[in-house]
Amino acid sequence: MAQSNFDRRRINGPDEAYRPVFDLDEEEEPWKTGTPRRGRGAKDIRPIFLTTGLINQANGSAYIETEKTKIACAVYGPRQSKNTAYNENGRLNVEVKFAPFSCTRRRVPIRDAEDRAVSVQMQQALVSAVRLELLPKSTLDIFITVIENDGIEGCIASGSVAASAALADAGVEMLGLVASCSAAVVGGEIWLDPTEAEGKISSGTLILSGMPALDTVTSVWQSGNMTPEQTFECMDACQERYTDVHAVIAQALLEKAKSL
Repeated sequence: MAQSNFDRRRINGPDEAYRPVFDLDEEEEPWKTGTPRRGRGAKDIRPIFLTTGLINQANGSAYIETEKTKIACAVYGPRQSKNTAYNENGRLNVEVKFAPFSCTRRRVPIRDAEDRAVSVQMQQALVSAVRLELLPKSTLDIFITVIENDGIEGCIASGSVAASAALADAGVEMLGLVASCSAAVVGGEIWLDPTEAEGKISSGTLILSGMPALDTVTSVWQSGNMTPEQTFECMDACQERYTDVHAVIAQALLEKAKSL
């Protein structure tokens, strides 16, 4: 007789299962106003690992890792749009999906409002750099999968960087490579590339994207409470730092070209 609670859509575990035991570090004391940042300086960003060409089925792909933030990106196209009106400029579609295990709290596989909001932010950061006027009635599809998330600000910045590298890997003509950096105001101090824990204690966050080679800003997203002076200070700090991110993207593409 078949089990009544058996679900054929899932891989069920054994009847006798035990939770895995991890050696967790001791809980850190909560951050107090006036104390310095733990682990790195206020204007330091997390180390970046970036590589391209990992997904063979895609026209271009990239994988980025910044400590606990891990993102894979695939680009398909350009391909002709079907059942759409003729347009002199092509379309750039960005779809972001969080893996169910990517966050501290398990996410449902269905896309929600946060997925769409992140997709819109990344699309606006990239659309100004792609020469869509050379792709009439065509579509570029970018699919971004967040494997592990350690702060939504860093996720958006890293996803934009990975998408820019994937577009270049696909041979899409662009005005320049898009780099991105995030900042947070914590206790009146500017911290670059905040983690999820740092974002929770901040009063406001900002994400700046642009093309450093052309000294052009493509997108600015700000949330929380910031004074105008703090906003401009965050933008200046991000603009100084994302030139280093631009060098990482260029080096990853150069290594890929040498390997070919």
